[in-house]
Amino acid sequence: MIKKRIKSAYQKLRRTAGHDGEAALLLGKQMAWQVAGLPPNTDFRRVGFKVSSQWDEDGIIQYLINKVSIANQTFIEFGVENYEESNTRFLLLNNHWQGMVLDACPADIEYIRSDRIHWQYDLQVKEAWITRENIDSLLAQAGFGEDLGLLSVDLNGNDYWIWEAIQSVRPRIAIVEYNSLLGLQPICVPYKEDFDRTAAHHSNLYYGSSLAALHRLAQSKGYILLGSNIWGHNAFFVRADVAGEFQGLEPEQAYVASKFREARDESGTLTYARGEDRFRLIEHLPVINVATGERGPLRDLAARRDFASVAARAHA
Repeated sequence: MIKKRIKSAYQKLRRTAGHDGEAALLLGKQMAWQVAGLPPNTDFRRVGFKVSSQWDEDGIIQYLINKVSIANQTFIEFGVENYEESNTRFLLLNNHWQGMVLDACPADIEYIRSDRIHWQYDLQVKEAWITRENIDSLLAQAGFGEDLGLLSVDLNGNDYWIWEAIQSVRPRIAIVEYNSLLGLQPICVPYKEDFDRTAAHHSNLYYGSSLAALHRLAQSKGYILLGSNIWGHNAFFVRADVAGEFQGLEPEQAYVASKFREARDESGTLTYARGEDRFRLIEHLPVINVATGERGPLRDLAARRDFASVAARAHA
């Protein structure tokens, strides 16, 4: 209860302080103009910046929408929590795209609906627990048609399986979260309809899929991999038929090793584990190789990992 009250007070403070203040938006607009002038295949470390995104996704998105032909300025994002920090909020505010956001938390949905952006912009808000079985019908309800401008998937768990199940839309740009601790084998956590990251393992590190698994899935859907954000958890893809001068990357080239120290002990207290110590916390847990169908402990299916050398190659 205390945690909820603190969160509520913090949200009200951010609103009062003008989280979408004119100064931040004007600076973001200026940065958007700058990255729009950069050539295709520019290193994402040069284009990323934050206005409303959690990390540097705002800049990458602004860069991409100015390089990729977008027929319909529409987006769908799920796993947005209260939408204060998200991949598409600046896209809504700066570029006035139409959008739909989904989340499973009633309180967060209520918060978004009470935010002025819900009436000032063409933003649909839906409460839903997303599964492989319902995702297509949920996306169809937006009414945006198959040729979506951008899709952002951030579920902290079933991201691979949900993207695999999506057939109703073919976004020109797709952003999907990956778990860099899973290395560069095409592996992911088994699908579970009610997957909860904290319940799955107390460390909060056991979730999602590797970048290689997403890359393999993206290729089967007709996409190329353009890169990762600098924090090592969001991968960016563009539909091959509209990629233009963009050249696709291999997972080894796009991979960024995360440095988050968000691991927790069994009481829920942060341990600040780093590097390989994070991997050891979850190495005994089961994963699936999506290329071969093999199942086994992470330590076995990711045996050829080498985070240090991979990270060095990715930043060479």
